[in-house]
Amino acid sequence: MYLIIQGSNVETTDLKHLAKLAGANGIEQIAPNVFRLTNASPTADIGALCEQARLDYAFVPEERRLADFRLLVMDMDSTLITIETIDELADMTGLKPQVAAITAQAMRGEIEYDESLRRRLALLKGLDESALVRVHDERLKLSPGAERLLAQARKHGIRTLLVSGGFTQVTDRLKSRLGLDYTYANTLGIADGKLTGEVLGRIVNADAKRDELIRVRDELGIGRGQIIAVGDGANDLKFMAEAGVSVAYHAKPVVREKATHTIHYVGLDGVLNLFNYH
Repeated sequence: MYLIIQGSNVETTDLKHLAKLAGANGIEQIAPNVFRLTNASPTADIGALCEQARLDYAFVPEERRLADFRLLVMDMDSTLITIETIDELADMTGLKPQVAAITAQAMRGEIEYDESLRRRLALLKGLDESALVRVHDERLKLSPGAERLLAQARKHGIRTLLVSGGFTQVTDRLKSRLGLDYTYANTLGIADGKLTGEVLGRIVNADAKRDELIRVRDELGIGRGQIIAVGDGANDLKFMAEAGVSVAYHAKPVVREKATHTIHYVGLDGVLNLFNYH
């Protein structure tokens, strides 16, 4: 196994200590502040040291190559982008604290996602639909490293799917802007230019996200082992479970516990270092 160590600042003393703990027989720098320790073995002390030093770590098979994968599936809010779209819409009505509190409960898995979405949208009833354009243009920021991750995915022939409990008005624009292959999100009810407070059709919850991954997987004729999934909230767990490699990105504890790997301190391009792609 390789032990991948990455962070905003990797101290030499920490790196040597980790190599000793893992019984590694070599240290290779593969990118700025990214190191690969060879022939490493897991021990309980490694996680504690990395947390103290604010480093991300992952044990990965030496033979894992990025080019062997065919589909990258990602959540949108707080994963591909830094914001929660619905919270920013609420901010435009002065209701962000109420809506954000419900969002947080849902992401921690404390309330059912469908119920949380209905409650939040009800608070936004009557909001002008132009607010969705303003959120994209004025507040939406890509997570650090997002464009590099997507560029390398394209370079290696990997298709991209964005599955989101957000809204098509935002995902459609991201699809065009970033060259995503597939997007799947909620369709907001709009009447006379204003939000109705309802969703048209099926709510994109955890089951819907998983089902869309399976649909695209079958369309492409690929297997579970050829899928990479990245998410941060409880409603991402079902689609992440359908992937050969799942990554909890700046995620809630329930997601970090169940994912293959966790990235907490570096950007989305840190996902690339979990694969041999150089």
